Amino acid sequence: MDAIIPVILSGGSGSRLWPLSRAMRPKQFLGVTEQQTLFQLTLARVQQLDGALSPIIVANHEHRFLAAEQARVLGVDPTAILLEPTGRNTAPAIAVAALQARADNTDPLILVMPSDHIIQDIAAFNTAVALARDAASDGLLVTFGIVPDRAETGYGYVMAGDLLKPAGVHQVARFIEKPDLETAQAYVASGQYCWNSGMFMFRASVFLEELAAHRPDIREGAEKAWHNAHRDLEFIRLDKEAFAACPSESVDYAVMEKTRNAAMVSLDAGWNDVGAWPAVWESQAKDDSGNAGRGDFMFEDASGCYVHADHRLVTLLGTQDLFVIETSDAVLVGHKDHAQGVKKIVERLQASKRKETDFHREVFRPWGSFDSIDQGEKYQVKRITVAPGAKLSLQYHHHRAEHWVVVSGTGKVRIGEHTQILAENQSVYIPVGETHSLENPGSVPLELIEVQSGSYLGEDDIVRLEDIYGRA
Repeated sequence: MDAIIPVILSGGSGSRLWPLSRAMRPKQFLGVTEQQTLFQLTLARVQQLDGALSPIIVANHEHRFLAAEQARVLGVDPTAILLEPTGRNTAPAIAVAALQARADNTDPLILVMPSDHIIQDIAAFNTAVALARDAASDGLLVTFGIVPDRAETGYGYVMAGDLLKPAGVHQVARFIEKPDLETAQAYVASGQYCWNSGMFMFRASVFLEELAAHRPDIREGAEKAWHNAHRDLEFIRLDKEAFAACPSESVDYAVMEKTRNAAMVSLDAGWNDVGAWPAVWESQAKDDSGNAGRGDFMFEDASGCYVHADHRLVTLLGTQDLFVIETSDAVLVGHKDHAQGVKKIVERLQASKRKETDFHREVFRPWGSFDSIDQGEKYQVKRITVAPGAKLSLQYHHHRAEHWVVVSGTGKVRIGEHTQILAENQSVYIPVGETHSLENPGSVPLELIEVQSGSYLGEDDIVRLEDIYGRA
């Protein structure tokens, strides 16, 4: 039996799930539908496959610590975490993963999985993967087609052709772009079409050969970026210049629509790509009026609504088919028929250079997190959490002074050449321009309040001198 290396693609932005999903913490790294994140659900799913080796993760370099930490929590030790310096779509991402899969001179099958999908029926998923494994072992490039339960204009479609061996595998007759509603209804009624899932299985060498035949420019660019990559802690950083020069193209356009060896395995397993808020609503248990939600919420004379409440009670009265998303610094109210328009709101916010498109109020760092709980002219108050054994960089600021008050845990503080231990209810002052660092030497999280004061309080007023996470 051929070994399988799962390839987890986690570079997306998920802007249609704003304000929960943001550039620095996109939907795949959030608990959108349950406590575990979508990324963790994907890792857990592939861990259960027979013959599956440790995964290769392809992530944006800005999300590297999120990916590494969420894998660690599950006890997953990836074969590699490849860092994209910039997004170049799925064909280059899969190409560098295929090259990495062959780094030890083997030629495994690779199972390509987006990291932001839900699959409810794991047994059905495992059965489909077993079929795809047999077909991919014979040299086919297999896509997983989702059995549609409705006419959907937001997905591409795959038309099933002749039945191949093993039974249950079809030749791909053609790929179809997102259709209009009437065409989509005809596709579903015919029983010949599936939704294009964006999941694939093929032998690493076969994919690279097909890519070289149909898009040699992508193959060459990806190979250069991979060969010139360098290791940074547990990460592999792809060469920035070479990867940025690689054409941005989806694997469908680059290979799957051109190859003569495309095959499809149908998948009927409760799949959901969680692409917009109505898709999240579909994935959740509902009350008798079709309402669903997460957090603290209440419905009265409402139907077909969805609420995500992060920080406070949200109540809906006399409403139909709305989604209401509450976070610490933004609230979105929309109608399910206009869910695709969330992306337009994000674009307007980006044009206005609003930070709500990039960061949550709580910002995660490799050492822990900070939450900006109050701010005004020349001051800002943060709640800082430092994980056990973690350490902030040795740094200084040009424009701000800081006052730290320990709430719980123990902090080891260095200011200039002096080091001291702070316990609960103890505090320390860091003048403007003074070098300083903070470490948690204990076995429980360190919680402290930071009060900043100065003429400029932006996060870019940090000069790192030493950093155990390679950010100096």
